[in-house]
Amino acid sequence: MTTTLLLIRHASNDLLKENRIGGRMPGVHLNEQGRAEAEALAERLSRTDLAAVYSSPMERAQETARFIADRHGLEVHIHPGLHEVDCGRWSGQPTDRLREDPYWFPLRIYPSRVPFPGGENSWEVQIRVLAALDEIQAAHPGRTVAVVSHADPIRLAVAHYIGLPIDLFRRLSISPASLTVVTFEPLPQAPHITRPRLVSLNDTAHLE
Repeated sequence: MTTTLLLIRHASNDLLKENRIGGRMPGVHLNEQGRAEAEALAERLSRTDLAAVYSSPMERAQETARFIADRHGLEVHIHPGLHEVDCGRWSGQPTDRLREDPYWFPLRIYPSRVPFPGGENSWEVQIRVLAALDEIQAAHPGRTVAVVSHADPIRLAVAHYIGLPIDLFRRLSISPASLTVVTFEPLPQAPHITRPRLVSLNDTAHLE
């Protein structure tokens, strides 16, 4: 009854090329490169027996998820717990300019307590993402599920599963359209409790 979650970062968009923080800014769609990446990922997963496909509410995540779901005749389930980090007033801003902000350095070294101005801190993000993944895991025991989200939510989930302190989560790399696989095995003495295992991290073998 091992359950497998395929944690997928959305594919590329123009904000990434422009080095701007997207956050929850609406209207950010996959660009041509991103659509090619999503298609390649969908092809790789076309022979995987998926029980369901879940996505963050953001357009770029939903579009990536649809490439995968269409190959399996599945619908995309939108889960608010998979949402991108709320970057508050920094959403849409270029990182070069933000490095001059007095919040930049504290947020980089102590993200569990220092929030984005007007937004979330990393501890809050980790709590909601883990709750979402627990819910998805419980809904599909023993199956494989594709979950499309964003770089920081995935990194924060993985950090928890491997015991990495939350303030070090940015040491993990999660590339656009990458695949990170985590399995959950029931404990023999307490089958209602599952033990996570990181199988692969930031797998981009399907991309050129």
